Amino acid sequence: MHEELRALLPLLNDRHTVRLAGRDFHHGLIHDQPVVLVLSGIGKVAATTTAVLLMHAHDVSRLIFTGVAGGLAPGVNVGDVVVARQLLQHDMDASPLFPRFEVPLTGRSRFDADAGLADALAAAAQRSTGARVHQGLIVSGDRFVASAADSAALRTLLPDALAVEMEGAAVAQACADFGRPFAVVRTISDRADDEAHLDFARFIEEVASATTRAIVADWLANT
Repeated sequence: MHEELRALLPLLNDRHTVRLAGRDFHHGLIHDQPVVLVLSGIGKVAATTTAVLLMHAHDVSRLIFTGVAGGLAPGVNVGDVVVARQLLQHDMDASPLFPRFEVPLTGRSRFDADAGLADALAAAAQRSTGARVHQGLIVSGDRFVASAADSAALRTLLPDALAVEMEGAAVAQACADFGRPFAVVRTISDRADDEAHLDFARFIEEVASATTRAIVADWLANT
């Protein structure tokens, strides 16, 4: 989200920006670590394009995806942080040709985040935010889940899913294709129910952006 990027850019020293495919890739240093900051765009296609450009055109060695998500599992509440261990596209369904959720021609439905990066981000979140941190499955789809009925359906189909969002699993698949380590960390903005749209923008501005900034800064300072 733009609010997150605005929170992170002041951390970036020696900044220069490269524009490609309608995206601004901001290069620089944070805690003397070379980084590239860029908006992913919303949805799986936009996020995949951005991830591929990062890896192919900017040669990033590892990719960290931050943002917000809706809480699915009991106890995953607004303001909590979820660090992905696995990611899955909940709207992928090529059945009966392939099992539901399996990405065709890959033989897999779940993509593992890099364990070392996930551990480091979870530790950074615990040190820097004071938020409750969860680790496990995040599911992604090209639909903003905003009804109790839809959330209940996802919990029935994927009972171990902690949170739902719109990009992470697509980025995971792209990183798997390139053989690049990645991690996904999300701040819970809502419970993916009928109240999900209320005060969403305010939460991004006042809470999620500060959480993202704290986690990224702490992680890079301790890498």
